[in-house]
Amino acid sequence: MGPILFEKLELPVIKKTKTGYSTAADVLEQLQGKHAIIDKLLLYRQLKKLDSTYISGLLKVIHKDSSKIHTRFNQALTQTGRLSSIDPNLQNIPIRIEEGRKIRQAFVPSNKGWKMIAADYSQIELRVLAHIAKDDKLQAAFNDDKDIHTQTAMDVFHVMEEEVTSNMRRQAKAVNFGIVYGISDYGLSQSLGITRKDAKTFISRYLDSYPGVQAYMKEIVQEAKQNGYVSTIMNRRRYLPEITSRNFNLRSFAERTAMNTPIQGSAADIIKLAMIELDYQ
Repeated sequence: MGPILFEKLELPVIKKTKTGYSTAADVLEQLQGKHAIIDKLLLYRQLKKLDSTYISGLLKVIHKDSSKIHTRFNQALTQTGRLSSIDPNLQNIPIRIEEGRKIRQAFVPSNKGWKMIAADYSQIELRVLAHIAKDDKLQAAFNDDKDIHTQTAMDVFHVMEEEVTSNMRRQAKAVNFGIVYGISDYGLSQSLGITRKDAKTFISRYLDSYPGVQAYMKEIVQEAKQNGYVSTIMNRRRYLPEITSRNFNLRSFAERTAMNTPIQGSAADIIKLAMIELDYQ
C-alpha cells in the first residue's frame, strides 16, 4: 500500500518504519482530504475492526448454556479508578459510525418487559476540571450552557463565535480533552497533524484564556512533589514516586499524571456514586 500512496499518488510521506512507508491509522488521518482513497482506507479498517472484534469476535464468546455474553467489570484495574471491561471488552464499541451503532442494537434485555437504560454525564471531566481549578471563565461557560469547544476555539484562534469553523472546533476539542490528559505539545501535534510549534501556541493560548487551569496545574504538581501523591475529591490517592525522578521522561510523565488523576479519578468517583444511586432508585 505504501508505494501506491506515496510513490504512485505522490502523497506526502508522514512517517517511515524499518520496512518502508508507514500506513498506520494516525498517518492516514493526517492525510485525510488529500485524496479520496484515504477516507475509503480508514473506513475499510474501521469496518474490518468492527467485524473481527465486535461481530465475529463476540459470536465466539457467547456462552452455550445461557446464550449470553458475560463480560468482567474491574473496579481496580485502571490507575485512575475508572471501570474497565475485559473478556470481552464491551466498553469500547464505537458509536461514531452507523455500523457501530447497529452493533450496540444487538444487545437486548434477556427477559420480556425488561428495559435497558443508558445514562451518562455530559463532558464530566471538563466540568470536574472547572470545579477543581476554580476557573471562573470555564465555570461560567458551563453554567451558561455554552459550547465549551466553540468557546475554546474562539480563545485559541482569536476569532468571533460566528467565525469558528468546524475544523477550528475539532482542534479546540482536542486541546480541551488533551489538557485533561496532561497532553504535551508533541502529543497534540501528533493528534492534530500540526507542527509542534503550533501545538505549543494552542496550549499556551488555552492556559492564558483559563488562568485558573494554569494555576491548578502548577499547584497540583507542587503538591505531588511535596506529598508524593495526589487525591481525587473522594480522597482516593495515587502515589507518584517518579515525580522527583532525575530522569526527565519519568518525571514529566509523573507530572502529567499528577495533573490528570484528580480530574479523571474524580469523574470516575462521581459516576460510580451515580450508579449506586441509580441502583437504589
